[in-house]
Amino acid sequence: MATVEIPQTAVPGKVLGPTTRFAAGPGTHVYNGNVVASLLGDVTVTASAKAQAGLTKRLNRITPLSPEELATISVARKGASKKREVLPDVGNMVLCRVVRLMPKQAIVTIQQVGDTVLQTEWQGVIRSQDVRATEKDKVKIYESFKPGDVVRAQVISLGDQANYYLSTAANELGVIMATSEAGNDMVPVSWKEYKDPETGIGEPRKVKLRRALQLDTLRRLRLQSILHRLANEAEG
Repeated sequence: MATVEIPQTAVPGKVLGPTTRFAAGPGTHVYNGNVVASLLGDVTVTASAKAQAGLTKRLNRITPLSPEELATISVARKGASKKREVLPDVGNMVLCRVVRLMPKQAIVTIQQVGDTVLQTEWQGVIRSQDVRATEKDKVKIYESFKPGDVVRAQVISLGDQANYYLSTAANELGVIMATSEAGNDMVPVSWKEYKDPETGIGEPRKVKLRRALQLDTLRRLRLQSILHRLANEAEG
């Protein structure tokens, strides 16, 4: 059996060893049959008690290790307490900042998980099909986000070894802070627009709807429906 060289330190995405030899511990995840580092820190390998007890019996025969016999490999940040080790997980609500736009996705850095501000920023991706729940084929990334926007999103997949996949496909998800091209803080005026109060110019965004804005939008839609019905009745 080939010897696996374990690094003393690891960076996110670093392959640490195959899952046939190691179990994923804190600070790691499994990707393509390998245990991969999820954060920057020191690498630790802990042998299982069962593997140590059965080592003598295994010297003369080659058989696969059972899950209980796998050594656990983990990564811990230098000088960080375990209490602060928070990693994004599927279902978590996160706050992130948009750093770059591509035709079919927005690249973001995750800065907060739940109520916990992260010491290390993780990269995430919001794909065009995950921006909103309806009319996904009509979504344009450049009309949904801009670099610098702060976005509330949900982790929907651990993705690949470099990115978390995020979604804003809900009313309570989307851009919560945006700056206009003129450099002013903007305010949301609808589910798809922010407006610069200084210049009065609006810019398209995938907006996180606040409760009051949601109610106001519903009232406008109901009023439009009533006016449309009355107009039809008058014509009839």
